[in-house]
Amino acid sequence: MQSHSFSQNSLYERLGGESLVEVAVEIFYMKVIEDDRVSHFFRWTNMETQIERQKAFLTYVFGGPKPYTGRDLNLAHAHLRAYGLKDSHFDIVVEHLIDSLKDLGVDFGLIEEVMLLTEEAREDVMGRR
Repeated sequence: MQSHSFSQNSLYERLGGESLVEVAVEIFYMKVIEDDRVSHFFRWTNMETQIERQKAFLTYVFGGPKPYTGRDLNLAHAHLRAYGLKDSHFDIVVEHLIDSLKDLGVDFGLIEEVMLLTEEAREDVMGRR
C-alpha cells in the first residue's frame, strides 16, 4: 500500500474524517462477525484491539493525519491464509465494508474510491506481493 499524505481534500476528510471512520468500522465488524462465511477467521481475535487497529489502518489509507504503525498487510494476514483465507472471503469482507459505508449514506463516488483502495490491498492481504 502506498503512503498517503494528509490534506483537506483527502479521502479521509471527504468521507467525514474520524467520526465516519469510527462508526463505519464498528458497523463493519458487526456485519463481519454476524456472517458465518467469514466470522470464523475472527474466532480467536480480540475484537476490541482489532477494531482499533482497523480504525488506525483506514485512517492512514484514506489519507488521515495519523501514521499507521501496525504490521504490513501480508504479515498481518499470513495466519488467516494458513487458516484458509481465499479471495472469496476477501470479497465478502469488502462487501461488508461497502455496505457499512452505504448504511452511513456515503456518496457512491467516495465508495468507489474506497473500493479501489481495497483492490490495491488485495494482493498484500492474499500474500501475492
